[in-house]
Amino acid sequence: MTTIPSVLLLSGANLNLLGDREPSVYGTATLADHVASATATAESHGLSLRHVQSNSEGDLIDAIHSARGVAAAIVINPGAFTHSSWAIHDALAAFDGVVVELHLSNPDSREPWRRTSVVAPVATGSISGFGGHGYVLAIDAVAAELS
Repeated sequence: MTTIPSVLLLSGANLNLLGDREPSVYGTATLADHVASATATAESHGLSLRHVQSNSEGDLIDAIHSARGVAAAIVINPGAFTHSSWAIHDALAAFDGVVVELHLSNPDSREPWRRTSVVAPVATGSISGFGGHGYVLAIDAVAAELS
């Protein structure tokens, strides 16, 4: 029996507010819209996708830990944890698979404090600034890395 490679999609702090929160920055699509797009893209590549959203750093870390030895890749939009969570950094560093950091907006074109990512050093790559299309690009990147 062949196992379908799985991808864990993680959504961090405040992403549950997408569609309402600062639509001029993050767009009007909801998190559910982005997850649906990522899921369809994963399926087109023969991948399964599981999504976890939490405003709690510990929940995200627990999800990363539970993906070890199970998921082939993690796509993470850490939200504000991007800039401050060394604990998420360390959890991702202990994950033996592809890690894609994802952002709807381009942090480098925004406030100076957003330009530092503690996630990037442990990510295979980063995708930012493409809005909702970034979810498709992130899954495409995972598929390319896994092939």
